[in-house]
Amino acid sequence: MHLLLVHSLLFSFGLQVAQAAVTAYGPHVQSPLVTTTAASASYTGAASYDQTILTAPPPPNPPPPTQFNVELQTGGDLSGLSIQQEGSFFGFSIEFSVTTQVLGLNSSFLQVPFLNLMANLQQRGGSVRVRVGGNTQETATLVASTPDGAALEKDYGDSSGPTSTPPLVFTSEIIKMMAEISALTEVYWYMGVPFNDTQHWRLQIAEVGEAMLGNYLIGLQAGNEPDLYSRHGHRPDYYKPEDYTEEFGLLIDAMNADPNIPNKSLLIGPNLAGVWSPPDIWQTGFATDFNQNLAALSVERYPTDNCYALFGIGTPRNGQEMFPTFLTHQAGKNIVNEFPGAPAYAQSVGKPFIMTETNTASCGGFPGLSDSFGAALWGIDYALQLAYSNFSTVLFHVGGESVYYNPFTPPVRNQSTFHQWTIGPVYYSALVVAEALGSSNIAQVLDLDANGGSDYTPGYAIYENGQPVRVALTNFISDPSGNSDYTANISIGGTVPAQVQVKYLLADSVSQTYNFTWAGQTFGGPFASDGRLNGTLDVQTIPCDQVNNVCQVKVPAPGFALVFLTNNALAESDQSSTMTFPTTAYTNLHGPTMTIDPSVLATSNGERGLADALAGTSQGRQMSGALGFAQVLPSLAAVMTGALIVGRLALMR
Repeated sequence: MHLLLVHSLLFSFGLQVAQAAVTAYGPHVQSPLVTTTAASASYTGAASYDQTILTAPPPPNPPPPTQFNVELQTGGDLSGLSIQQEGSFFGFSIEFSVTTQVLGLNSSFLQVPFLNLMANLQQRGGSVRVRVGGNTQETATLVASTPDGAALEKDYGDSSGPTSTPPLVFTSEIIKMMAEISALTEVYWYMGVPFNDTQHWRLQIAEVGEAMLGNYLIGLQAGNEPDLYSRHGHRPDYYKPEDYTEEFGLLIDAMNADPNIPNKSLLIGPNLAGVWSPPDIWQTGFATDFNQNLAALSVERYPTDNCYALFGIGTPRNGQEMFPTFLTHQAGKNIVNEFPGAPAYAQSVGKPFIMTETNTASCGGFPGLSDSFGAALWGIDYALQLAYSNFSTVLFHVGGESVYYNPFTPPVRNQSTFHQWTIGPVYYSALVVAEALGSSNIAQVLDLDANGGSDYTPGYAIYENGQPVRVALTNFISDPSGNSDYTANISIGGTVPAQVQVKYLLADSVSQTYNFTWAGQTFGGPFASDGRLNGTLDVQTIPCDQVNNVCQVKVPAPGFALVFLTNNALAESDQSSTMTFPTTAYTNLHGPTMTIDPSVLATSNGERGLADALAGTSQGRQMSGALGFAQVLPSLAAVMTGALIVGRLALMR
């Protein structure tokens, strides 16, 4: 298998060139990550690269104390600790329709920045969890091949729902591609069984998924937000929890009758959006009657929405006004409070309780908020609050270019030779949480109720085997004067170590977008990352006062500090240099190389004469018979006029 980066020149020959028009679902949303109509070097105005900068909220008045004690207990008398959590707790939910932009074109053409981003997390947490699904999973159909040879296509003529979600057809190349990613970066996958036709179940995704992914397939979602089905016109108005439970049972019957699905215990439900509550489902007998078929119980939740701005439905909301509500410890608690008793109930029936989809706001998030440093701090505190509250996984959603909250966004295809990926704040959150929990898979989280329970300075302790190993400290306040910086005086039952190591997540303001630093390293600004951290690693060593049993750790406003109480804790969270993948493609195995001027490629789109070409991923694959030499020659001549070598390509033959 060749690891070829779309950032390199992968779309010029042997692959069908992307068309020049933007494709969007509905009036605004879920624009697939494809070629835009703008000049190739121009800013296109897509939400993922929006340049809005909000005004940071002023420091609270009265301010919280800037000195406070953090007393960590040890031994067997601990209470309030979470269940044991894995380092892969913080994962991602990728909308099915954009998999060929985020993951790769097919199993031979993987997105190397995505591999690097996953490798970063694998190094810190041991593995990564990723869901491929969302609204578009509901109508997805696995086919032997598509008309143009692509691994995934959309039928816009049969779109449905308020977001005009198109049905998908895809080939087994999508699942094979996921398997190749897992082999390289220890990614474990959640997928979804289409739930739009309960009389004619399409179980091929489960059949092929189990066959190709094996143990890397850890869940099959059955129904995506079924409590919204009637609102979206997918079920009658009278559709209720009992009806969903009945349909879930029909799915189990169909799977039990299918010899090509050996593992019958991978289903995940009920995946509620919030119209129904979990007890509405529990009382139908869902978790007990179907216990042996369930891998997990799950919900989906966003703290708010921006749907009015996009569809004219719901409550009008302004990002600037909403911004302060994300910059508090209570923000994460509010979401947890929507599920009273649900994690405990899941434990009582022997199942993990997971958040299968979330982010800053549904309907794409808010400009200047969802892509801000404040969102990174919010993501850390929210995820740790879920871990403390005995959720077992949280998956932050990745949509198309028309959303503001993406953890990572690839460039549009006709700009991929000179633009790289854009890394959002929530990915920094994922990196931090992976290090906070580490790779031992026995981490337990404790909300410290720090600083007298201040909403602006939350803290968590991470325990392993009854001993504190890390402390996570957040400062939500934005104050360039330095007056809101605080010092946490950490003490440990027994005595503190001689010194501690600290990593900081920093930016100048909570309203800053891009160029945040984690331990001195960054993914840079828009279109700037290949998925690897850049810069010199800066892990600060802070001496402790063993006589007085205190380590004083300063946290700037704004900022986050992860305190490693032992050398082993640091080594476990960041074991070695990350295995990364090459970001240039050398495919000259059977043919000549050529040079291409980026300006020629950028302006031509490479589309003349190639519109009918079929994708080729293996030796012997031919172009479509509709493509004649006379058609190819003008485009080829234009390309060969360049003088600057930007990558090596070979004609796929």
